[in-house]
Amino acid sequence: MDTKEHKCRGGTPSSFPSVHHALGLDLGGTKIAAGLAAFPEGRVLARRTIPTHAARGGRAVLDDALRLARELAAEAAAAGASVSALGLGVCELVNREGRLASTNCLPWPGLPVLEELAAVAPAVFEADVRAAALAEARFGAGRGFRQFVYLTVGTGLSACLMLGGRPHLGARGLTGTFASSPLSLPCEACGHVSGRTLEEVAAGPALAARFRAAGGHAASGQDVLAAAAAGDAAARQVVESAAEALASQAGLLIGMLDPEALVVGGGLGLSDGPYWEHFVAATRRHVWSPRHRDLPILRAATGADAGWLGAALHACESLSPPSPLTPTHSRS
Repeated sequence: MDTKEHKCRGGTPSSFPSVHHALGLDLGGTKIAAGLAAFPEGRVLARRTIPTHAARGGRAVLDDALRLARELAAEAAAAGASVSALGLGVCELVNREGRLASTNCLPWPGLPVLEELAAVAPAVFEADVRAAALAEARFGAGRGFRQFVYLTVGTGLSACLMLGGRPHLGARGLTGTFASSPLSLPCEACGHVSGRTLEEVAAGPALAARFRAAGGHAASGQDVLAAAAAGDAAARQVVESAAEALASQAGLLIGMLDPEALVVGGGLGLSDGPYWEHFVAATRRHVWSPRHRDLPILRAATGADAGWLGAALHACESLSPPSPLTPTHSRS
């Protein structure tokens, strides 16, 4: 088994009388990341990653998710452990009742997703950004903060406000959407309104599309980052303008919510080089009040595990018999 421990600062073995094993699946627009973890310590026992290929249809994506869950459950059984819960972090809206409330990325309407996965273990949905933020609150860079904003930057852009170790759900449970509405600011010189969303400027696929439009060659946002790091001027312009646009909205969130910290995850959010460097500097410039400007801007410490690990933790706390971990908030 692939083992890695994300130290739990929010509970002790006494708050969980025994070890519980849970599966997590993080179903995104580009990939499905899955893993098996032992709680309360958040010890990673195994992980898998495969492409999503959502265009194949909902049935094919669900079959892949089932296969990953069965493989990981079999690996747990071979080690003498049983899986008590399964969490699905999805790039969709999930309401307060734990039901899917959108079909933007995953074509699953009418499919008995949770019922089929229940053959492996009792299963629940959670929005992917809230799952990742929960992992960071319990095991990562958000430990010890009473309130922080988690921002994921990858194939899509999402944000989550964490309060007292829990994701803020809002009135309908539909929090997380951050960059899908048009940025409709008319040009004073010509009156043109682009109508583009922030995701169409700053997310991974947008970087690749904008670089190709400028004459470059890129299949992904990571290709554009590599070209920018290698000195390509067009790639650097795309990267820095994307980071600037994202920073303007991150600064808005900071000014509006007054968090203790901003924690950033996702493939682009975890990358080194000009995207991260420009984003951090520009975010501080876009924060209006100097009292906010020095807040910590941190990379997600659980890294690429954040989504599935948080989904597994959410499922474990929602479905397993023991009382949930009680997070602490003193920073040491």
